[in-house]
Amino acid sequence: MPPPRLDFLGVTEAEEAAYRRLLRRGVREDDEPGAQADAPTADRLVELGLAIRTHTGVLRPIAPARAVEHLIDNRLDALQEELEQAARTGGVVESLQQERTTAPAPRPPEEAPTVQQIEGMEAVRAVIDELTFFARSESLTTNPTGIISRESADFSRPIDLRVLRRGVRMRTLMAAPALDDRATMSYLHELAGKGAEIRISQQPLERMIICDRAAALTPLDPAHTAKGALLTREPGLVATLVTLFDRMWAMAQGLPAPDDELPTEIERRILKSLYTADKDESGARDLAISVRTYRKHVASLMTRLQATNRFQAALLARERGWF
Repeated sequence: MPPPRLDFLGVTEAEEAAYRRLLRRGVREDDEPGAQADAPTADRLVELGLAIRTHTGVLRPIAPARAVEHLIDNRLDALQEELEQAARTGGVVESLQQERTTAPAPRPPEEAPTVQQIEGMEAVRAVIDELTFFARSESLTTNPTGIISRESADFSRPIDLRVLRRGVRMRTLMAAPALDDRATMSYLHELAGKGAEIRISQQPLERMIICDRAAALTPLDPAHTAKGALLTREPGLVATLVTLFDRMWAMAQGLPAPDDELPTEIERRILKSLYTADKDESGARDLAISVRTYRKHVASLMTRLQATNRFQAALLARERGWF
């Protein structure tokens, strides 16, 4: 019975054959750079996340479980982008929104309300999801509390990264308490690393979300945001809110550099492995790196975190929001 194929994950027969050869062969000291696959195939294996290059240029296979996980993530990202694009260009949401109207006949576009009252947090979240989904050029946001909990960051991350991947300019204003909250600062630096523009304000902020300078969301009652919000598409009101945002932005300071460099992806994975792997050998094997490289990363991370042991390093990293 032939082995299952990887074509459903975007891997060609030739690429799969080259990866399987790498798995059978592993890495040998007498290998020469490029000896295990022709250059285009080797580059493609690295691009797919099926292999990495050693410091000498030799291909090394990624562990199968990690490789398949990476392939699935790539396919999901591509499919999500394809579906989002189809939904945006096909008018799906607009069509469904028309079903919610209570009027006997659809309201002509020119008569659509330019200011709507949105009641309840569930309805507000739905409007936020819709605004960010359709944002094309710019997203302006303020956070008057200055705090983003780890749970909120986990919820917001896929939404924010999706917006940034589409090339939307994201500008976010945070209140000063952000400076004293490690989890918040870690998330802000993560977004900044992906292209977001972030500033910290020492002055009070008005809560608002503005998308494409065409729609704005503000709370009905700033002191009790759970009551609901006002959604406006009235050009004059939106322009006024954009001007207010720009003034607050001009008075704010840039996001401070991190106290220490944020961990790389491999360092994040190593920190996670400190919780689960009993031995360096198993941790290194799971990450498809040498034990020597694994231990070198661990020692460096312990120094940066000022940890006395590996478990403490993992705890401190978790507190900083590093994973």
